[in-house]
Amino acid sequence: MAKALVFVHDGVEVPVDPEKVDRGKLYGWVDTLVLDETGRPCEMATLASDGQTLIGKGGTALAQLSVDGEWMDKPSLTPVDAQGALITPVKSSFDAPITLDREASVDDFLAHDVRLLYTIDAGEVGAALVAALRAGTIYTFPYSFRGGLQADVGFLLANDAGVPFLLVGESRVAQLVGLNQSVGLEEEGASGDDADGDDLDFGMM
Repeated sequence: MAKALVFVHDGVEVPVDPEKVDRGKLYGWVDTLVLDETGRPCEMATLASDGQTLIGKGGTALAQLSVDGEWMDKPSLTPVDAQGALITPVKSSFDAPITLDREASVDDFLAHDVRLLYTIDAGEVGAALVAALRAGTIYTFPYSFRGGLQADVGFLLANDAGVPFLLVGESRVAQLVGLNQSVGLEEEGASGDDADGDDLDFGMM
């Protein structure tokens, strides 16, 4: 049995077993079987940089190398950020109970890109937690499945039918584009550039 994810709500520990919801469960899936001219199944292969060598499934792997090209064991590596400061790894959320002491607004939730979705069953011990979610409360907390360099953002909420969900995502970075000019217009005749040469006619769009 998988290890339970434990929430602490109003001083009560609520163990849940998240069940992932993916496209396959929602819509089903289709496996495509590719055969050669003799009817034998084909397998994916990678063509090496020499243009001749074929590398079959399981024939490639990731490795860490030093600046001198020497092999580096993962435990010997130290994580740092872009400025060279040490990064303290985060532990798995399954290692210790998560206290639900922070609420999120709808706007806070919508400011994140959700990439994972789980249904949860809080059982009888989590009746108060489910009631709070059904009343519209959204709880947020750092979440990491295995642990790593940084945690994602977790949200606990319920849908219109009252079904509780755990959603995992990250803060959205919006790039806004507008037609406003970043500099002021120069006085007419102050510039020697052809003012009519590159003007855009938005009526043509």
